[in-house]
Amino acid sequence: MQGLVMDCVKKLTIFGFYSILTLTIAYDEELLLKGRLRKACSTRGNAIQPTRRVDTTQRLSTLREKMQSEVVLGTQPIQGYIVTSSDEHQSVEIEEYERRREYISGFSGSYGDAIITLDKAALWTDGRYHLQADEEMHCHWLLFREGLRNIPTRSHWLKSEFPNGARVGVNPKLISEYMWNKLSSELSGSGIELIALNVSLIDVIWPTSERGEKRSKDAFILDVKFAGKNYTIKLEETRRLVKKAGADAMVVTSLDEVAWLLNLRGRDVPFSPFVRSYVLFDMTSITLYVNSSQLESFNVMSYLQADNIFRRHDSVQLRNYSDIWADLRTKSQLYKKILVPSHCVYSEGASHAIYEHIFEDRRLPKQSPIIYLKAIKNEVERQGMRTAHIKDAAALCDCFAYIEKYFQHRLKVEQAITEERIAEIVNSYRFEQNLSLGNSFRTIVGFGPNGAQPRYIPTKNTNAVIYTNSTVVVESGGQYYEGTTDVTRTLHFGTPDDIMVEAYTRVLIGNIKFSSLTFPNNTKMADADVLARRHLWEIGLDYLHETGHGVGSFLGVRESPIVVQYDLEASAKQTFKPGYFLTNEPGYYREGYFGVRLQNVLEVVEKPWLQRSSGHTFLGFQIISLVPYEVKLINFTLLTIDQKKWLNWYNEQIRQQVGAELKRQHRMDGFYWMMRNTKYIPETASGDAFVPHTLLLMLNILYFIFE
Repeated sequence: MQGLVMDCVKKLTIFGFYSILTLTIAYDEELLLKGRLRKACSTRGNAIQPTRRVDTTQRLSTLREKMQSEVVLGTQPIQGYIVTSSDEHQSVEIEEYERRREYISGFSGSYGDAIITLDKAALWTDGRYHLQADEEMHCHWLLFREGLRNIPTRSHWLKSEFPNGARVGVNPKLISEYMWNKLSSELSGSGIELIALNVSLIDVIWPTSERGEKRSKDAFILDVKFAGKNYTIKLEETRRLVKKAGADAMVVTSLDEVAWLLNLRGRDVPFSPFVRSYVLFDMTSITLYVNSSQLESFNVMSYLQADNIFRRHDSVQLRNYSDIWADLRTKSQLYKKILVPSHCVYSEGASHAIYEHIFEDRRLPKQSPIIYLKAIKNEVERQGMRTAHIKDAAALCDCFAYIEKYFQHRLKVEQAITEERIAEIVNSYRFEQNLSLGNSFRTIVGFGPNGAQPRYIPTKNTNAVIYTNSTVVVESGGQYYEGTTDVTRTLHFGTPDDIMVEAYTRVLIGNIKFSSLTFPNNTKMADADVLARRHLWEIGLDYLHETGHGVGSFLGVRESPIVVQYDLEASAKQTFKPGYFLTNEPGYYREGYFGVRLQNVLEVVEKPWLQRSSGHTFLGFQIISLVPYEVKLINFTLLTIDQKKWLNWYNEQIRQQVGAELKRQHRMDGFYWMMRNTKYIPETASGDAFVPHTLLLMLNILYFIFE
């Protein structure tokens, strides 16, 4: 009888536990959908706030005052205001002067949109920045985590906030026509009206003393020995495609497209070699809208034939940067159709303001042909990308050798090394390389829990000391005259635990499987993604970012139209083409514990020797990032023989190509470090598949129960 009672008590206890668990999960789900699931933002007690949280209360209060001022607005008051992450050119990476969304929200990531009403403030961002945004934004902000199911869109949230209609303002130069039309369509019939304001409210409230200076540095020309083609050839190629599309002129608004078209480079944008400018061309003339003082050095004027007395169809005429607005109004009357760039993956297309300055019947909204021209690298660019990655690998090998030696020394003298310090070291080693123009993005160094944030950037408030008990995710890239690099390695300076080893190994297998793929040329990018994610999916895990994105050649590090993500519509439409360069970057992130990411750049190559009985050309990948993996984090018993053979082949490529470069540069510390980390792996038989119930799977189950 006593045993029966105890059994009933036990069952009731378990039932009660799961009832409480179910209620807790349901409550968290409700908070998540409302944007209120925030760290250390409970109304009960005084939780310790994240060190990098920014209090924007006063900024929001000031902004709301301006939203109600007809004098400031030049129109009736507005009830909502949209702040995007873009500059006038819809750039992904923007200079400090342009970071309006960061100023008003405190969130410093590169992607996200804020909407401020008279009593609420909300931000939308994707899986790369969920944790970062949560920690950086004050508790009065709502956070909508894109990529999770049932998260309300911007328009859905606006409709719920304003059931009786409202006026929602936005700077038309800072929102793409694509986003404007999308919001307008979704808000149709709701009584909510989008208002294009003639004033930028963030600029009004942002004190000059707190704002960075607007960059205006000298431009220069990328020599044809790096670009592969003179700008006159590129201009004719583009003109043919514009004419084929049914237009007789085109306005070029994206900075990377201007840079590619004219072989023009500069330093107006952090980490990207761009000049702040617009281009308007037709079949007989071309005009560059730019601060002309930036072109007075390095023979830029001469190269562009801008100083020629006799104008030719490929002579570039110069106009002041701001003249684009007046010229679009007048010149658009000369043409039947002007091709105006529309949305394409990472390229937002032209701003709403650009569209509005061209007569509606003269517009031809279409994806810019330049996107596809520059995505397929010519033979000079291909070789340049390979060269840049070999130099980059040499810099990283030497850098990692130094850091490893530093750690061994630190253990004796008890000196600390931080995330910021490692970022500084990585940057300095890369900058020492010949023809290097610095980083291609802000260096990511995340130790332990910080590494669980895919796009974590160390700051003064979060700068963690690195110890030997967890992983360190290091993602960095360089801008070289020959090309752009982007590579991620996960390091460990001590003895990793079994969970870290299994996580790393699963990510590595995904990295290998994707790199090894051979496929027909009509294969959709989304379909290939399963190879990178499969071994994480097997235990119910995933990562909330793409597996791959396009990489430019001494241009942007994130380039359209290439995107590899299984659940993205754009990825399901795109196919691979020879000459494309893209990243391969699977990862694993456990909040509060550690992170793993392994990223290489791949070149899409044709495999003409394969049978063509199906009627398709077969393609594959050539890996051009040549940096050793962290051997201590690999469980070799989980690798197949083929995967071990691939690792041995990869290590041999590193020894031959990077080894020769390290010797040429007399970087022997890096050479010996590279040799130690590329030793031969015995290719003996091992498990061909994972046992389902692994430590990582059990951790995932426990995390779900107790989260």
